[in-house]
Amino acid sequence: MHYFQYKNGQLHAEDIAVADLVYEYGTPLYIYSATTLKRHYKAFDSAFDGIDHLTCYSVKANSNLGFLKILAQEGAGTDIVSGGELFRALRAGVDPKKIVYSGVGKKAVEIQEALFADILMFNVESVQELERINEVAGGLDKVARVSLRINPDVDPKTHPYVSTGLKENKFGLSRTDALKAYALAQSLPNVEPIGMDCHIGSQLTQLSPFMEALEKLKEFHGQLVQMGIKIKYLDLGGGLGITYNEETPPHPEELGKALIESLKGLDVTLILEPGRVIAGNTGILVTEVQYTKTNEDKTFVIVDAAMNDLVRPSLYGSYHRIASVREGNGEEMTADVVGPICESGDFLAKNRTFSKVAQGDLLAAFSAGAYGFVMSSQYNSRARAAEIMVEGDKHVLVRKREVYNDLVALEEDGLACIGRLKK
Repeated sequence: MHYFQYKNGQLHAEDIAVADLVYEYGTPLYIYSATTLKRHYKAFDSAFDGIDHLTCYSVKANSNLGFLKILAQEGAGTDIVSGGELFRALRAGVDPKKIVYSGVGKKAVEIQEALFADILMFNVESVQELERINEVAGGLDKVARVSLRINPDVDPKTHPYVSTGLKENKFGLSRTDALKAYALAQSLPNVEPIGMDCHIGSQLTQLSPFMEALEKLKEFHGQLVQMGIKIKYLDLGGGLGITYNEETPPHPEELGKALIESLKGLDVTLILEPGRVIAGNTGILVTEVQYTKTNEDKTFVIVDAAMNDLVRPSLYGSYHRIASVREGNGEEMTADVVGPICESGDFLAKNRTFSKVAQGDLLAAFSAGAYGFVMSSQYNSRARAAEIMVEGDKHVLVRKREVYNDLVALEEDGLACIGRLKK
């Protein structure tokens, strides 16, 4: 469910015509629906009402401060993977005791920052990381709460780039190594093992991988109990998919019902780390048609959004529904929607059929709220897009459009000193 619908022949973001927002802010333009965001968070979180749980939104899906502030106000925690994401979560008002810190390459300074913030726990991905956390915490005279990430070797049946729970993936510890790591954690003076963690991948469209991973974790939990380790939190990660095209992922209620049933009798607080399922359909990317052309039998629609604005199609071959902002009259065209970047891989869609458009018309790429702007870049020295948050008939600019000075702002001091290299 989302709140991007046609009214009187024009695509609206909630109660505001998308064309009106473009008139004010230009293109490319990311537009988010606050009502959709709240609805999706509540739909996910309420699916687990029958069990002690904490919903920690995965910041990497969309880290805009306005986005995070709304979720914090709704009561969400966050799953973070960098010091920058910690900074954003705290700036947006997220309760530190609802923050879990994942990621395979935490630097010592990032661990320090998280300990100063007193986050809930670290999801530890290696023995060396566990030892570093103990060392850093000892230097600060603190005890770090930790959970070890277990790689269950479960096939998530998703794109290999977003698979994280197979033994060939870089994430987590094998169950054998994890047992040794928990034993080590017991002996270290400045860490407290309080949780178990697992995340098998993203854009999952079946329940079976979740349930297979959970069964392995329950077995592992029994081994930890025998070792005298009290596990308070079971973090099952995120990864529940959304519909981009013809996918039919399970509803959060189905996942909630299955997990609650499977966890009966296990005295733990369940942590979930949803990202895409909350953020994905909250946003669209709007772009203006610059030119159309036909090379023999191939038609191209050249727009002002590019792979630097929305990289998923180029990176994963991912599908985003493309539609005209002005409802069509029934006449259609089949074309590649491509950007201005000097790469053949710069496209938003290939061989796509949609309402016929002409120079100056607007197109919208749907399901762009997750892994959209957050993965954008300044490649080809292109200033990044603006981001707008809409609720009802109100809207706010939550990130200004970059200008040319922003492209060089961090280089100006070097430019002034470059002559010294010759001396």
